[in-house]
Amino acid sequence: MKKKNKKVSVVVINYNGEDLLKKFFPSVNNYTNKDISDIYVIDNYSSDKSLEFLNNKYPGVNLIKNKKNYGYAGGYNRGLKNIKSEYVVLLNNDVEVTRNWLDIMIEKMEENNSIGSCQPKILSYTNKKKFEYAGACGGYLDLLGYPYCRGRIFDFTEEDKGQYDDDKEIFWSSGACIMLRNELFQKIGGFDESFFAHMEEIDLCWRLKAEGYTNYCFPESKVYHLGGGTLNYDNSKKTFLNFRNNLFMLAKNENRLSLILKIPLRLVFDLAAAMRFLIYEKSLKNFISILKAYLYLIIRLPSLIISKRKSINKYSKESNRIIPIDFFLKRKKRFTDL
Repeated sequence: MKKKNKKVSVVVINYNGEDLLKKFFPSVNNYTNKDISDIYVIDNYSSDKSLEFLNNKYPGVNLIKNKKNYGYAGGYNRGLKNIKSEYVVLLNNDVEVTRNWLDIMIEKMEENNSIGSCQPKILSYTNKKKFEYAGACGGYLDLLGYPYCRGRIFDFTEEDKGQYDDDKEIFWSSGACIMLRNELFQKIGGFDESFFAHMEEIDLCWRLKAEGYTNYCFPESKVYHLGGGTLNYDNSKKTFLNFRNNLFMLAKNENRLSLILKIPLRLVFDLAAAMRFLIYEKSLKNFISILKAYLYLIIRLPSLIISKRKSINKYSKESNRIIPIDFFLKRKKRFTDL
C-alpha cells in the first residue's frame, strides 16, 4: 500500500554532522507533531557515522542520500524532489526546537495563502536569552543589499525581552529554519545552486516577493540555533561566500539602473570591511576573501546578466537605510534604534 503524504515534512540537511545530530535531533523527533508531519534527513554524502547513528537510533526517520556534497542549496533541491507534502520546513542540523514550534507556523500559513515562507523566533543555543545571528526575529535588506534582522545588526545580537514578539512581515526568512509551500518552492525553481551555501534563502525570498508572496516571522514559535555548525563565523571561506553571494544576489535581482548606482557604493563599504579585517583583526585571509568576491563578480557578471536575470523590477527593497552608516557611524546597534 502506498504511503500517504502528510501535510508537512520537516527536512534536516546534514553533512558529516554526527555529533550535531546526537545533540539536536532528539528535540526534532520529540517535538514534531507526527500526526501531520514526516521527518526527513537529506544527507550530502557524509563520510562520518551520521547515517549509522540515524539508522540505529531513529529507524523511523526517512533518509535521502545524495551522491555527493551538493551544499545547502543543491542538497535541498535534489532531496525535496522526493518529498510531496504540502509544506516543507527546512531545518539546519544544529537547531533545537521547542514544544509546538511547528503547529504554530502551520496554523499561520493555513490562515493566509499569500505567505510564501515563514520562520520562527531564532535564539542562540549558547546564550538562550539572546537572538541568534542567522535570522533572529526576521530578516531585511538595506538600500545596498546588506542583510540585517530584528534583533541582529552585523555581529551585534540583542537580548530577547519580548520586544519583537509580534507577527511581522519581513523581507527574508532564515535558512536555519524556514517553512515553505512545497509546490511554490518547486514552481520558482528552488534554491539557486550557484550560491552553494549562505544567502540562498534571501535570494529565494526575494523571488517569492517578485511573484507576489510575502515572508513572515511568527515569534510565538521558537527555536535555538547553535550557528557556525558547518563553517565557523570567522572562517575565511564563510566570509568569501557571504560577500560573493550577496553581490551575486544583487546582480541577479536588482534592476539594472539601481545596480549601476549601488555597486560603487558597495565597493567603498566592502573595502572598508576588508581593511577592518586586515588592520584590526589581523586577518589576511578574510581580507583576500572580500577581494576574491569582487573578482568573482567581475568575471561572472556578463554570463549572470544573460542567464540569471529573468524577472527583475517586480519588487523593490522597502528599506532606504544604509546599515553600515547607521551601525558604525551613528552607533545604532538595535533594530528599534533604526
